[in-house]
Amino acid sequence: MIFTLPFADAAYYTLFAISAFSLRKSQHMNTANFAPEGLAGTVSTTTNSSHAGSYQAQVAQVQQLITSKNGTWDGISAEAVVRMRLQNRLQTGLDIARFTATIMRNDMAAYDANAANYTQSLGAWHGFIAQQQMISVKKHFGTTKGKYIYLSGWMVAALRSEFGPLPDQSMHEKTSVPALIQEIYTFLRQADARELGGLFREIDAARAAGDKAKEAELQAKVDNYETHIVPIIADIDAGFGNAEATYLLAKKMIEAGACALQIENQVSDEKQCGHQDGKVTVPHEDFLAKVRACRYAFMELGVENGIVVTRTDSLGAGLTKQIAVSHTPGDLGDQYNSFLDCEEISPETARNGDVIINRNGKMLRPKRLPSNLFQFRAGTGEDRCVLDSITSLQNGADLLWIETEKPHVEQIAAMMDRVRAVIPNAKLAYNNSPSFNWTLNFRQQVYDAWKQGGKDVAAYDRAKLMSVDYDGTDLAIEADNRIRTFQADAAKRSGIFHHLITLPTYHTAALSTDNLSREYFGAAGMLGYVLNVQRQEIRQGIACVKHQNMSGSDIGDDHKEYFAGEAALKAGGAHNTMNQF
Repeated sequence: MIFTLPFADAAYYTLFAISAFSLRKSQHMNTANFAPEGLAGTVSTTTNSSHAGSYQAQVAQVQQLITSKNGTWDGISAEAVVRMRLQNRLQTGLDIARFTATIMRNDMAAYDANAANYTQSLGAWHGFIAQQQMISVKKHFGTTKGKYIYLSGWMVAALRSEFGPLPDQSMHEKTSVPALIQEIYTFLRQADARELGGLFREIDAARAAGDKAKEAELQAKVDNYETHIVPIIADIDAGFGNAEATYLLAKKMIEAGACALQIENQVSDEKQCGHQDGKVTVPHEDFLAKVRACRYAFMELGVENGIVVTRTDSLGAGLTKQIAVSHTPGDLGDQYNSFLDCEEISPETARNGDVIINRNGKMLRPKRLPSNLFQFRAGTGEDRCVLDSITSLQNGADLLWIETEKPHVEQIAAMMDRVRAVIPNAKLAYNNSPSFNWTLNFRQQVYDAWKQGGKDVAAYDRAKLMSVDYDGTDLAIEADNRIRTFQADAAKRSGIFHHLITLPTYHTAALSTDNLSREYFGAAGMLGYVLNVQRQEIRQGIACVKHQNMSGSDIGDDHKEYFAGEAALKAGGAHNTMNQF
């Protein structure tokens, strides 16, 4: 990446330039929005190491600065300074939010051009979990392109609240959400520092061996380095209060680094998990005020290309807390109210405290439950989802999220076809939820398709398709194949730009801990750990097997050497047991 800064003391400005960008060779960015205001300079995404912004050019710039201090800074190594800067490119949350928003915008454009370019994420409840995801992605795929991180409010409530485990009802501390965003990016930046530190050590070894070609090859890797920092889609629940509360929390989340905020159309104080009963939605105008609050937060903080994801829970939400305000027939409030379950009454049958709607000259009384909530008519969920989606996109949303009760391509597509008839480039973020029984759902889908198509299904009992007895059958194999291709199929057919799993690492942590506990505390003893954990880490090349290195020990040793030279007392010597790996 090239940074041309025509100043006499250009090295002073290198820090800003390096911190504001990451060398992401595979993701070409429009950098116009990132040019520092008032600085006459050019910013290019070119990563050719022969240009002025290459590793060696940066070393020369810093050396010029050190030399200008008439010997008082001679204890500082220019190369060490450049290495530390490169290991800490994106220094603030706003740097990260602007950078990742551009990545996400480019990915959205790529999806519009070709639905095969859908993106994915896994939910993370700790910075270490997010870090290991991205280290794994780079190891297996060579790039983080199209891979994000999802920050789930459910997992924050269940795992990160000071109250202990909580249900997904917005009872956890709202500050824990921006705190987790900041934590995740701290760990991802450390992943960069660790990987680059390894390259720097290899450069030193090649230089010591006099291998100029190897040294140049490694420097090119540094110049073309791709960061572990990727977009986070962060769950702001229903806004944790009114529109002002939503705005204040949104600012904290953006300042921590979030480029995408996902907000849902439930009542804040009645909020439920999207896959539980008792969900209560709000009229559109109330929800849109919070959508605008998120947009204002992005714009105030200079993240003009930030992404707002609006989630509708209307498919499974049969209740509303209030009747929408309507000024004219057919307006948005009237459309919302049209779905209410009402009974026609006459003036003499009206009761004290009734809410009465006048529709086409008829007096209608919405059915009110003992909870003081109003009920929608059964079977209106899909229509309400379509209205919610179109209304959100027409009022500033960038992506939709339709929460469903099962993973079914055609169910999603049926709603999105109606949305796209109005807004052709409408796109979804879709929850591939662990709340779905994927095995049972897809076996039932195959069973139903086969039966409808006239295929003999007498060998199968639809009510018992989850049984292990069916695992090797043709039906089970076909169901698994549909699960495997679900994301690609839904991206193509249903307008799903982003596939996420909300709670995967909650479940993997529980499963792996159960397996380890069973073996270690049982007859296997220490072999339960060695066989199923450590040996697998070694065989599969899991970086974390060198846990001292992963925790930053080698980075610390490098810094000690920079600061104290030969007097440095380093941890990574011959007697460090990490050398056994």
